[in-house]
Formats: sequence, structure tokens, C-alpha cells
Amino acid sequence: MKTAARDFPILSRKINGKRLVYLDSAATAQKPLSVIEAEMEFYTKSNANVHRGMNTLSRMATEIYEQAHSKTAKFINAKGMQEIIFTKNTTESLNLLAYSLGEKLKSGDEILLTKMEHHANLVPWQQLAKRKGAVIKFADITIDGRLDMDGLASKAGRRTKIIAATGASNILGTVNPAKEIAKIAKDCNACSVIDAAQAVPHIAIDVKRIGCDFLAFSAHKMLGPTGIGVLHGREGLLEEMDPFLTGGDMISSVTLQGAEWNVLPWKFEAGTPNIAGAAGFGAAIEYLEKTGMENVEGHEKELLKYALKRIGEIENVKIYGPAKGPRVGVVPFNIEGMHAHDVSEMLDRHGIIIRAGNHCAQPLMHEMGIGGVCRASFYIYNTKRDIDALAIAIGDAKKVFGV
Repeated sequence: MKTAARDFPILSRKINGKRLVYLDSAATAQKPLSVIEAEMEFYTKSNANVHRGMNTLSRMATEIYEQAHSKTAKFINAKGMQEIIFTKNTTESLNLLAYSLGEKLKSGDEILLTKMEHHANLVPWQQLAKRKGAVIKFADITIDGRLDMDGLASKAGRRTKIIAATGASNILGTVNPAKEIAKIAKDCNACSVIDAAQAVPHIAIDVKRIGCDFLAFSAHKMLGPTGIGVLHGREGLLEEMDPFLTGGDMISSVTLQGAEWNVLPWKFEAGTPNIAGAAGFGAAIEYLEKTGMENVEGHEKELLKYALKRIGEIENVKIYGPAKGPRVGVVPFNIEGMHAHDVSEMLDRHGIIIRAGNHCAQPLMHEMGIGGVCRASFYIYNTKRDIDALAIAIGDAKKVFGV
């Protein structure tokens, strides 16, 4: 991990004359040179549409694109590429589910969510409930920022059709017990959906071990390009679902009277996909596999422990989230007497990039009794030196504001 930063070209630049300290990987991760080069190589050597022609370039593009599906399936231990659907991002993956999976819901059916969800795993289900007359229930969070599993289990019943929960909170960093959530869903004959956007980049994920029905995540949070996301689904369930988008490449035949759908996963991938993004995504997976997810997780645990101690020692700084138990490298905090946006701007003057606001989780903010929060998030290219720089900059910001 000591040399990882050298692989990321953007980390050599300066912000406001200062060394760039990038602490916003929960929003989007930086890209190693191998990912950038993979996209460039696609455009310079094999740019063509996939599944469209019996020519050299099209065959090369198709091979790259399909290999990316296979690499993704292997990375999360899915059954095969037929269970890997490429979307635009996690949000689109969850919207796909809310439309296609939700078509079978009836009035009075229940959808069980948690109060720590990102809007992407809340609003689509709200819209589905409005369309179908379904009822949404919410599992509470504990005072220390963990999911109330007993409460979740007690709210699941015979009318529950979908249980959707985050694998790891984008604000608190809390890692939820996805395997237990999937079992609760299975016990009441409901479908389990895991929003793993903040989990897959940071911890080893095995969908067979978890036993979930669906799992969604994004390439750009795990060193890959923007504009490409993943929906993993059980093959049998995907076969039963109707597609979310229709048009080219997702059909096997079309007449003036109707159409028949293509085989998985292409049934859910209408139109020309992000082929270059898939090339970059494949390179990102290779980079993470070479690094080793156990090393990624171990490095983040070390940084998190150091950050919680270092930032926690600063007077008038409040840190949120669980003090014990599994947690990804996210440190949410506020400085007493300062607005989160002011803190972010002051840190930017020091070359330190964090994020501030409600982080697309307004209901969670309401539960926590705050309007917003500063969030520092880490990845494989960060070091303890970055944490020290953050702590120093927080101290300087306090001096400027006199707090």
C-alpha cells in the first residue's frame, strides 16, 4: 500500500498550491493509470459497437465487453456473467429493480427499508409504492449508528415482498450484516436487495455466501470509470422479470406484432452500452484483485483507527457512527460553531478534498438531528500522512472561525 499512490496520476497535482489530499472516495474513487490506459486503448485500437457485426473490431469490442462481465461475476463470486447486468450506476440498478421486480407487487404488499438508506435506495421504492399502493416500512437505527436487526426482523412478515438495505452506510460507514438481512427476507418469502455501492469497493463480497437475491454497485467507487454500474441478480429471478428498458440488442426477434427478449444479461441491456467504461472497469477489477481485497480492507481498518483517534482528539469536533464493530473507511464529523460547507471550503484551501452536506441521505440526517455533516473517506491510496494533514487543516479552520 505504500506505493499505491504512485499509480494514480491525479494525486501528483496540487490544489491551491498544496499537495492534493483526496478524502472523498465514498463519492468517487480516483483511477489508477491502468484503468485510464484501458479506456484509451479501447478507443485507439478496438472502438466499435458490440454484438453488431462480423468484423474484427466488433469482435474485439465484444470480447472486451463480455470479459468485463465475467471478471465482475468472478469478483463477487456470482454464478456467471448471465447474472451480471451493466447499468449506468447503482442508482439505475435500483431503479431497474423497482420497475421490473416491482411489477408483481399488489396493493397492500409491503416493502421493508432502513432509515440509513441513500436516496437511491429509497426514492425508487417510494415511487413504486405510489404506483402499486404498496406500504413501506422502515427498520430503525440504534443510538450508536447500527441497524436494529431485531426491529428489522420484527417488521418482516407475510405481506413483505421486498427487503432493501444498504450493505454499508455512505455516511456512518456502518457495515450491515447482509447475510442476516438476506435470511430474514428468505424466511418471509421476500426478495432481498443489497445496495453495495459502499461495500464492494472496500470488503470482499461473496454473493453466494450472503445469499441475497440482488446486489447493486458502481464501478466509479472502486477505481473504475463513471457511467457504469452493476446489478447482480439470481438467474431465475432475472429470467422471470420483464426488462426495464427496451430497444436494440435486448431482443432476440421483433415483428410488427411484438418482440421476444434476448438471453441474460443482454435482456436488460438495451442500446449501445458503455463499452470503454467496461474496458476500464475490467482493469479496475484486475487492479483490486492484484492488490488483494484482504489488503484493501486491512489498510482501511488501520487508517480508520488512526483517523478516529487523531480527529477525535481535536476539541469541539464531534464524530458520528459506531465506535465498535465492522465499519468502512468513512469518518463523518462536524466542528461546533461551523457549518459543514464552511469546513469543506476551508479544507480545500489546504488542498484537502472532503464532502459536506446531507450526502443524499436526508432521512438519516433527520434521525441524527443534524442538517449536514463533513465526511472524510479513505481508499487504498491514502496514508496516515493524509490523516495528519486533515487534522492540521481542521485546527487551522477552527482558528479562522474562532471556535
